[in-house]
Amino acid sequence: MKVLKDGSYLAEFLLEKGYEVHGIVRRSSSFNTGRIEHLYKNSQAHIEGNMKLHYGDLTDSTCLVKIINEVKPNEIYNLGAQSHVKISFDLAEYTADVDGVGTLRLLDAIKTCGLINSVKFYQASTSELFGKVQEIPQKETTPFYPRSPYGAAKLYAYWIVVNFREAYNLFAVNGILFNHESPRRGANFVTRKISRSVAKIHLGQMDSFSLGNLDAKRDWGHARDYVEAMWLMLQTDEPEDFVIATGEVHSVREFVEKSFKHIGKTIVWEGKNENEVGRCKETGKIHVTVNHKYYRPTEVDFLQGDCTKARQKLNWKPRVTFDELVREMVDADVELMRSNPNA
Repeated sequence: MKVLKDGSYLAEFLLEKGYEVHGIVRRSSSFNTGRIEHLYKNSQAHIEGNMKLHYGDLTDSTCLVKIINEVKPNEIYNLGAQSHVKISFDLAEYTADVDGVGTLRLLDAIKTCGLINSVKFYQASTSELFGKVQEIPQKETTPFYPRSPYGAAKLYAYWIVVNFREAYNLFAVNGILFNHESPRRGANFVTRKISRSVAKIHLGQMDSFSLGNLDAKRDWGHARDYVEAMWLMLQTDEPEDFVIATGEVHSVREFVEKSFKHIGKTIVWEGKNENEVGRCKETGKIHVTVNHKYYRPTEVDFLQGDCTKARQKLNWKPRVTFDELVREMVDADVELMRSNPNA
């Protein structure tokens, strides 16, 4: 398993179910285990209990073979990726190496270690595979049309997982997860950027912030709900791919409005395109501006998932509503900024 935003929720979920959890973390000069600190047996001393961490990287096949051979896991969840879509345009080769070929390295490691018949493998696929959507809503049979180096890399990963399933009978599944957010989301992702900025504005630490495409529409759920779906996919008799989504669509603009509403501010929009601003109705202050540098070279305008198959076959459904998600993220960031304005 890889430790990321989803990884921290998945680790919590599996530990509660009595699993021994092994996580792969990249070596970093600064501590990068903040999201899982609370899962240590002793979080002050970083003493491990049922969660054990290994240094590794999806670009290093030798270390993957070594870790998998040592741990001999029953289930592997590959959540590791360079997962920022906009940044993938700047780091296209690296994104392909980690997100695409990295998945192959993991699958090959399972094969090399002779664990094809004993391991169940989960691959974190993405709604970005649908990109320029070919039908609305998108389901498991919708044709893919990725619109970024990230989407293209994940497309390779998707098909190599299918190939290992069909060629070697590996229990391997793709979870095609639509956007899932939480207070643990990285600070440069749009939802977290909004909740952090709104919190800072609420506390008087900031006046305004800039966004890109306000009219991009997404199907947003909560990461905590979605990790349960990952686990459920590996508990079935036959390996199958599943779309995981809420089926509800909201725009970036709406996320901004609801975030501000939660701190008692009403945002009124003025102007068009790059000259558009979001002004506070109560104070007249401009809190939101648009900056073209945050636009992607090729946009994904609309994503809406149809998770009928998951509802029927996994008995899964989302629990956290869009409004609850926004409130939780803003509240968490108000707490964070109050205790550490430089966070």
